[in-house]
Amino acid sequence: MAGVALAAAGAAVAVGVSLPDDSAGDQARAGSAQQDAVPPEGTVEAAPAEGEKGVGRDPLTDAEIARAEKLAENTDGFRLKSEDVEGDRGPQHLSTNLSEWDPTESGSSARQRRAEVVSYDYKNDATVTAVVNLDTGEVEDTQTDQGVQPPPVRDELAEATQLLIDSPLGAGLKDDYKDATGNALTTADQLDVSGGVFRKETVENLPAGLKECGEHRCVRVAAKVKNGPWIDTRAFVVDLSDRGVARLDR
Repeated sequence: MAGVALAAAGAAVAVGVSLPDDSAGDQARAGSAQQDAVPPEGTVEAAPAEGEKGVGRDPLTDAEIARAEKLAENTDGFRLKSEDVEGDRGPQHLSTNLSEWDPTESGSSARQRRAEVVSYDYKNDATVTAVVNLDTGEVEDTQTDQGVQPPPVRDELAEATQLLIDSPLGAGLKDDYKDATGNALTTADQLDVSGGVFRKETVENLPAGLKECGEHRCVRVAAKVKNGPWIDTRAFVVDLSDRGVARLDR
C-alpha cells in the first residue's frame, strides 16, 4: 500500500500559480475571469456538514485526516526523532490519502478505513509512509525510504525560494524583482512560486554541490511577481537537506 502514495513522485506542485503561458492566453483568461465574476441568478445551497468519519470509499474527512496525521507522527517517537524543512522538531508532512483497498483482505477487515500518511524527515533524509487504520487507531505499517522523493509541498517551495533570495546567487532574482516592481525583494511571500523535485540524472554537467541530490531533497522553483511577470529561475537548484543553492550550466 505504501507505494501508491509515491507513484507521482516526479510531478510538479504549484503554489497559487501555473506555469507561464503566452500573452494571448493571458488575455483570454482575463476575459473569462471577468465573465465568471458575474454572480449567477438563483440560490446556492450550502454544502452539507461533514461528518467525523467517512463510510466505505468516501474521501477522508478533515477529522480523519487530522487523526491519521497525529497517529502517524506520534508512533515510535517519530515526532521527537525527525525534523521538518525549517529544522523544527517533527516531520515535514507531504500528503494524506485514503489507502487503496487490499484485495487479500475480506470480511470486517476489508471494510475498515485506512489512511496513508506520507512525510519527509529532514533529519535522516528519508520519506516515511505510515498506514493508519482509522477504525482501530493503529499504525499498521511504516515504510522508510531513502532516495525516494515525492513532489514538494507549499512550505518546502517557500523555504527553497527564501534560501535562493538569501543566497549570493539570488542577486539576479532580486534585481529583476526591483526592475519589475520598484521594491526590494526580501521574503518568499512576495512571489508566487511553483516547482518540482530536481532529478540529477536529467543534467549532463552536474555542479559539485548537487551530487547528493536524490539522497538529499533538491528542488527547482519557478518564480512570478504577484500580479506581474515571471522571473526566470530555472537555472537554480536548492538542496533543502543541506540548505545550499547551486546554478546549472545552461
